[in-house]
Amino acid sequence: MPRKDDIRMTDEEIRAYLQEGHTVTLVTNGPKGYPHAVAMFYALDLTDDGVVLKFATYASSQKVKNAQKDPRCTLLIETGHAYSELRGLMMEGDAEIVTDLDETVQTMVEANARTGSPLPDVALIPDDVKRKMAGKRVLMKIRPSRFVSWDHGKLPSSKTPDAMKKSSS
Repeated sequence: MPRKDDIRMTDEEIRAYLQEGHTVTLVTNGPKGYPHAVAMFYALDLTDDGVVLKFATYASSQKVKNAQKDPRCTLLIETGHAYSELRGLMMEGDAEIVTDLDETVQTMVEANARTGSPLPDVALIPDDVKRKMAGKRVLMKIRPSRFVSWDHGKLPSSKTPDAMKKSSS
């Protein structure tokens, strides 16, 4: 069995990993053909139908322009310092641009709350404040169609007694 099968996350582990994080690297196809990578705070919708990552950003940003021309994108979340701690998730999907002000504000609040900030009641935010918060922003939604994952914590440790016996023989 290939090693990648040993370290692949299950669907449940992927969902849990997505809930742990708050920052994703979004990669869109840039205007000169080079990948355009940016870090984004994200909000998350987990349903029986799948996963949706969403984030608010300025409508005039390069990532939005890129997604309007070519919605294909890649997302990356990774953690770990030592090799045995490395975990990550790469996702591919198409970006959808949404211009709904209330949904954009809700996403901004949810994404910020994932960083540890308090979550205000969006219904209590006056419309003029919402327009100041999100008037120039849009919502990007990405429903991943492909996942590639790794969790090196699943690998047998090189320090196990069996491994030590083999290396000394």
